[in-house]
Amino acid sequence: MKNREIAKLLYETADILEYQQVEWKPRAYRKAAQMIENLGEDIKKIYERKGKAGLNEIPGVGEAIADHIAEYLETGKVEKFEKLEGKTPSGTMKLMEIRGLGAKRMKKLADALGIKTIPDLENAIQAHKIRNLEGFGEKSEENLTKAVEQYKKGHDRISLGKALPLAEEIISALKVRCESSKLDLSKIIYTGSLRRIKETIGDIDILAEAGQEEALKVMNAFVSLPEVEQVVLKGGTKSSIILKEGTSIDLRVVPPESYGAALQYFTGSKEHNIELRNIAIREGYKLSEYGLYLKDSGQHVAGKSEEEVYNKLGLAYIPPELREDRGEIKAAAENTLPELVEAIDIRGDLHIHTTYSEGQESLYAIVKKAEGLGYEYIAITDHSRSQRIANGMEIETLKAQWKEIDEISKHFRIRILKGSEVEILRDGSLDYPEEILKGLDVVVGAVHSGFSAPEIKMTERIVTALENKCLDILAHPSGRLIGKREGYEVNFEKVFETAAAKRKILEINSQPSRLDLDDELILRAKAFDLKFSISTDSHSTADFASMRYGLGQARRGWLEKEDIVNTYPYFRLNEFFKKLKR
Repeated sequence: MKNREIAKLLYETADILEYQQVEWKPRAYRKAAQMIENLGEDIKKIYERKGKAGLNEIPGVGEAIADHIAEYLETGKVEKFEKLEGKTPSGTMKLMEIRGLGAKRMKKLADALGIKTIPDLENAIQAHKIRNLEGFGEKSEENLTKAVEQYKKGHDRISLGKALPLAEEIISALKVRCESSKLDLSKIIYTGSLRRIKETIGDIDILAEAGQEEALKVMNAFVSLPEVEQVVLKGGTKSSIILKEGTSIDLRVVPPESYGAALQYFTGSKEHNIELRNIAIREGYKLSEYGLYLKDSGQHVAGKSEEEVYNKLGLAYIPPELREDRGEIKAAAENTLPELVEAIDIRGDLHIHTTYSEGQESLYAIVKKAEGLGYEYIAITDHSRSQRIANGMEIETLKAQWKEIDEISKHFRIRILKGSEVEILRDGSLDYPEEILKGLDVVVGAVHSGFSAPEIKMTERIVTALENKCLDILAHPSGRLIGKREGYEVNFEKVFETAAAKRKILEINSQPSRLDLDDELILRAKAFDLKFSISTDSHSTADFASMRYGLGQARRGWLEKEDIVNTYPYFRLNEFFKKLKR
């Protein structure tokens, strides 16, 4: 699909406009980019079917942006964007991705110190040149050092939110190409850390099943996909490509008798596989990506399916998300693996934004989409008043939203819960008075400021909020942004203890940039017998699709349906919240 390509172009244009200090346009371009990035249909097909009018139907895409998209689809470039790029120093866009370097600060560094690249920035930091600039100082220099390290760490790997849709697109395109050549490619899947739903991955690995004669035809189809920029390797069983947008993808093709063994092997993790091989040796077998064999005779005894391999080793089938050598093999041997939560179990979403704060779509559009997804309930949780940067709502606006919810509810089956993402202030109090908080069905508490506070202060702030009888859910509890910001320093043992004692819910935020709580913290929290919610923190209807990323983290954290409150039917959820507020 062209969606990702065009979204990337619009994001880059927004950055350039921001650097050039153009007003309001950067936000418009980013909004359009986000909507296009999450479209369920190829934007090229929309344009071919409906022309520019079809582009205008996409939320956030106005006349000017629609013209640019049409030009790109017709010619492969946008003349205006190329001129803009020519007026901006190369390397500036990468620098602006570093936390703490907005357009104004970046321009100041460029004008004062000639900083145009990441190495330029690193050299200036090491020479202590930045601390002497007005508006920066020694602390800014320290923060930029950490931000550069975080940027490098995050850009060495691909985010789950980018890798998973990209892998699915390539697999879908390959299937279509093979079908046109009358090749059966019914068994094909991504493997590695992507199949284990890790928050970031290295390269994308794909595994397919085909006989020897078909394998080369599959490889020919793979390396000739239109998205391919470079063919690094082409062989009979393995090929490697680099896509135009820069991602590396490997494809392996194996015969039917080895497909399950190869899928298990290439899914990993390395530590999990080492333990499996040790079990195989003890049981008189040899295990490899080709299959499970009797050690003495070399007879092939399993390999067509993963289940066959695990069962032959005396183990229950282990879901990919659990394969991290964290006790799953022992549990599989004892038949005590958890029954992991499934997508079908999710009945609603308890963290959603609309245009009342920083959301990009109306309350009506959000509700309509949620009902279309089959949800039983949603909570509308726009920001509270102190979050001015996110257009936080004053009490009068909040009450106006309540009235609109009451009116809209008459026209939909879905239950619309009145909620708010309420800022946890620095003293631990909540951003609305108690009488307003009591009027809300769901209070989602969150920290959006003071991230550099010492551990003792941040812990006290969050614990105080959890002790508030009006708080229901603690949102994105660690505060991290993957590849941009480490989580704040906090004593999670105390947070979990308090949450358990006060029967509060911990959020698993599904936004790919957050995935917060992460799987390791989920595992720690689970030991306290806590309840969780998997929420999308949606700012548009397209964001609802992010639920699967949070679901993946929940599964990696060994969570079952009963652990997650938004798997409960409405009547049970309502009772749960009533108990919380007693």
